[in-house]
Amino acid sequence: MIPRYSRPEMTALWSPESKFQIWFEIEAHACDAQAELGIIPKEAAKAVWDRGAFEVDRIDAIEAEVKHDVIAFLTNLAEHVGPEARFVHQGMTSSDILDTCFNIQLVRAADLMLADLDKLLAILERRAHEHRDTVTIGRSHGIHAEPTTFGLKLAQAYAEFSRAKTRLQNAREEVATCAISGAVGTFANIDPRVESYVADKLGLAIEPVSTQIIPRDRHAMYFATLGVIASSVERLATEIRHLQRTEVLEVEEYFSPGQKGSSAMPHKRNPVLTENLTGLARMVRSYAMPAMENVALWHERDISHSSVERMIGPDATVTLDFALARLAGVMDKLLIYPDRMRANMDRLGGLVNSQRVLLALTQKGVSREDAYRLVQRNAMKVWDSDGHAHLLDLLKHDAEIAEKFGPGELEALFDLGYHTKSVDVIFKRIFGQ
Repeated sequence: MIPRYSRPEMTALWSPESKFQIWFEIEAHACDAQAELGIIPKEAAKAVWDRGAFEVDRIDAIEAEVKHDVIAFLTNLAEHVGPEARFVHQGMTSSDILDTCFNIQLVRAADLMLADLDKLLAILERRAHEHRDTVTIGRSHGIHAEPTTFGLKLAQAYAEFSRAKTRLQNAREEVATCAISGAVGTFANIDPRVESYVADKLGLAIEPVSTQIIPRDRHAMYFATLGVIASSVERLATEIRHLQRTEVLEVEEYFSPGQKGSSAMPHKRNPVLTENLTGLARMVRSYAMPAMENVALWHERDISHSSVERMIGPDATVTLDFALARLAGVMDKLLIYPDRMRANMDRLGGLVNSQRVLLALTQKGVSREDAYRLVQRNAMKVWDSDGHAHLLDLLKHDAEIAEKFGPGELEALFDLGYHTKSVDVIFKRIFGQ
C-alpha cells in the first residue's frame, strides 16, 4: 500500500490490528459454539472473551521464532487467557482462520467501494442532467462524427458504473463465505454446526465444501471484478484527458488557486488527476491475473496463494478505493465549456450533417451508392478547405443535389435538434425520468 494513494478507512481494514481482531473473533465465536455443544466448558469460552487480548509486537516476536503466524497469535492469546486457552482452536486448522478472515476483509472492502460507487453515481447523475442538452460533437476514431450532448456522455458513464456496482455486489456475495472445517475440510475433528454458528455471527454464508481452504475461484471473480471497474475508471479518465487537450479544451480538471502545473512552464494546466487514474487502473487490473492463477492449488491445499493474497488483497482494494474517490472529485468539479464545444463542432462547416443529407437523398429516390457519392464529393471539398467552405452552400450549388429538394428542405437538414431529439428517451432508460 502506497500512502500517496491510500485512504485511512480502507487502509485500517488491512492493518495487523484489524486482522488479529478478526482472528480473535473467529476463535472466540468458535469457542462459544463448542461450549453450546458441550465440547468445551462454558467457562472456557467465557474466559476467552473476558481475558482475550493480543499485542502485534509480541505476535511478531513469537513468529520470528516459530515461523508460523497463526501459532504465534494463539500463543500470545494464551498468554492472556490462561489455562482455558487449551480449548481454543479445537479441531481447527490455520486456513479456517486465515481464509475466513480474508473473506471478511474483502467483504468490508467491498462495502467501502460500494459506498464510493454510490457517491460517484450521484455526481454523474447530477452533472448528466445539468448538461442534458449541452450539444457537443461525438467522435469516432477521434474524428468528428455527429452531434451528441455532453449529458449523454455522462449518462453513459453512469450506466457503466451502475453495472460496476451490480458486479461488485455479486462479487461481494460470492466471496462472503466462512470455512471452519478443519484439516482437509472433512469436519473430522470439529462439528459442522460450529462453522454454521461462526458464519452466522460474522454475517457470512457457510462454504459448501472447503477442502481445508475456501476455493479460490471466488476470489478470482472478486479481483477480476475490481479489474473491470478499474477499466471503467480509465475509460472515463481517458475521455477527460482527450477533451482537455489544448486543441480541444471542451472540459478541464479543476485547477485550484495556488496549484502549479509544471516546474518549467508557468502556463501549464495539465490533466494530472485523470492521468493518475489511468495509471492506478493499470495497477488494479494487474492484480486480477495472480488471483486467477491462485485457483489451481495442489490437492486439498497448498500455500502458493498466500503470499499473493497478502499483497493483492490490500493493494487492489486500497488502490481502487482511492481511484473511485478521486474520480468522484474530478467529476464533481469538472469545468465544462459549452461554447468551446459548439465552436469545435462548427469547425468543419456542417460536415456533421452529411449522413442526414445522404438519407434524405435516398428518400428522394436516389440509390444509396449514388447518394453517398454525391454527398462525399461535396464533403471532401469542405474537408480540404479546413472548414472555410460550408457543406450547405456547396450542396445548394450542386445541380444533381439541389434539384432533388424544394425551398428550405436542404436548410432543414442542418437543424441540430434532429440529432438530440431522442435524448429524453435515453435518459428515461437510464435514470427513469
